[in-house]
Amino acid sequence: MRFVVVTGMSGGGKSTALKMLEDMGYYCVDNLPVPLIEKFAELIETPNTELEKVALGLDVRGGMDFAHSEQVLDRLRQEGYTFEILFMDANDATLLKRYKETRRVHPLATEEDFRIESGVRKEREILSSIKKKADYVIDTSKLLTRELKEELDRIFIRNEEFNSLMVNIVSFGFKNGIPADADLVFDVRFLPNPFYIDELKHITGNDRAVQNYVMSFAEAGIFLDKLVDMLKFLLPGYIKEGKYQLVVAIGCTGGQHRSVTLANALYQAMKDKGNYGLSLSHRDIKE
Repeated sequence: MRFVVVTGMSGGGKSTALKMLEDMGYYCVDNLPVPLIEKFAELIETPNTELEKVALGLDVRGGMDFAHSEQVLDRLRQEGYTFEILFMDANDATLLKRYKETRRVHPLATEEDFRIESGVRKEREILSSIKKKADYVIDTSKLLTRELKEELDRIFIRNEEFNSLMVNIVSFGFKNGIPADADLVFDVRFLPNPFYIDELKHITGNDRAVQNYVMSFAEAGIFLDKLVDMLKFLLPGYIKEGKYQLVVAIGCTGGQHRSVTLANALYQAMKDKGNYGLSLSHRDIKE
């Protein structure tokens, strides 16, 4: 029996994660009243049960002091029940954007203070304790749906070693500003610019012709090798310190050619090479 408790910030992707786990064969129950949690755990541990994989959604919508939910989980552990905690998170800016797009009211909003910002702040304080106890923390701020599915599949189906660091590789153009959330910024404007070649000007680093041009210069390959080597050195340190997200930003002038090519190459060089999550995005390429 594999028992997973899925919790986290409202808007962080908990419902999406539960749906994905259900597609993976998990029996999923969302927002079970706190007084029923212990009974639920008892039932799924009944001998001869046909359930092999179970996921329980738990969040502040339960209508009771969330600390009581934690007490119940602590008591279950003391009684010998085995379960894992998956915490779904996102940064405040992303949560605010998601709430505004869906026009939802935050579950902790009150008549006196109905602002989303206040609800997010209160919820983060309430959930800080269980986040520290979580076996897995997934930050969905920059994750595509398919990337989240890949992470869940890696943890709960392939049973690969996991830590909560998500490495986000982002290409960008300096003329539009450096990404505000960048942790590491690399400038590839030292490479020849495909923009000045007529047949390459109107395509991007996602196209083979641009990739072949940029990577034809020895400096591009040397830069990529050194960057990969440096990240292999840095990542274990970030993981040890409990960092959840690392944004590696690679920039060129317009964010169309050189940065996109190197970001793609870095993603391929690091994909499936470690027990961290990995995502790729191109900020200044219009879909």
